Amino acid sequence: AMNWLGLLVLLTVAGLAHGIWENCGGICGLRPMVYEYEFMDHDENITRVVGGTDAKAGAWPWIVSLKHPGIPGTRHLCGGSLITADWVLTAAHCFDPVSMVYVVIGATQLTKPGPGAQLRRIKKLVLHEHYNKNDKSNDIALLQLSKPVDCSPYTQLACVADPTLSLSELQNCWVAGWGATTARGDDVLQEAKVQLIDLQLCNSSHWYAGKIHTHNLCAGYPQGNIDTCQGDSGGPLMCQEKDSDYFWVVGVTSWGRGCARAKRPGVYTSTQYFYDWILAQMGLTSRAHCSAQQVFPAAAIPDDPKASGSKSCSVPPTLLSTVQVDNRVDFNSMLK
Repeated sequence: AMNWLGLLVLLTVAGLAHGIWENCGGICGLRPMVYEYEFMDHDENITRVVGGTDAKAGAWPWIVSLKHPGIPGTRHLCGGSLITADWVLTAAHCFDPVSMVYVVIGATQLTKPGPGAQLRRIKKLVLHEHYNKNDKSNDIALLQLSKPVDCSPYTQLACVADPTLSLSELQNCWVAGWGATTARGDDVLQEAKVQLIDLQLCNSSHWYAGKIHTHNLCAGYPQGNIDTCQGDSGGPLMCQEKDSDYFWVVGVTSWGRGCARAKRPGVYTSTQYFYDWILAQMGLTSRAHCSAQQVFPAAAIPDDPKASGSKSCSVPPTLLSTVQVDNRVDFNSMLK
């Protein structure tokens, strides 16, 4: 079994290839705590997010919980993925309308988040300018946190799939979330292995009959039984790089017809399709049509009345617009 020494060697090798791993910089898509669990065998006892298998603490260290004080119980509203030290990727429909949301990072059990968990308010919310709440098209959003998080074995950054990545070269796709496994959301993070489903099949007459957009992915199983559900929205669809320990976030949980029904798999927003948009919102490329974006400063969020923010949308420096993104260097390292 690989222990912390093995992990240190892995990170050292990765650091030589992709920059020194320090706090949140240089490396994304790794799960340090997995090595403490003797490299968990996920192929056994697979069950579903709907009905669930508890994830071990730190198993998916980039998943965050978006919470709302008006929701009973755990207050969990949606999931999200930490993609830099202060940016979270999630779904736009989680904010119909904008509400008093805050973010919990580094937790697996919501009622007992543990000493490594961190809480942040939202500094800025950016919804995709063409998001349509009726058909859930362009269902993607970014949250800028009130201050950067501190990375640890329980808090790591997600790798976001760019357009050059071939999904056929990935394996072992997973979903995870605190969504509806019974009538109410689950306290402990649930995980499930899923399959990517051909988009043409997913959009066929006996499946979703034309309701799937070109910027969507479908994942689950034709027979159903395993799926994301209400409350899992905004969380990641994650696939592992072949012959590697790295995971890529390839989709954002968006919608589905019921939960775990046959021929009604989960529908996800493709991160590859919106990769340039994601970079643009974080100031890493030039932003065309900036005025059309739905940008909400922190002051627009009732939960945080003292926060400052600007609705202006400035174009970043030319140098940032020409940054070449190495496939496995996280966005956070590009911001330095």
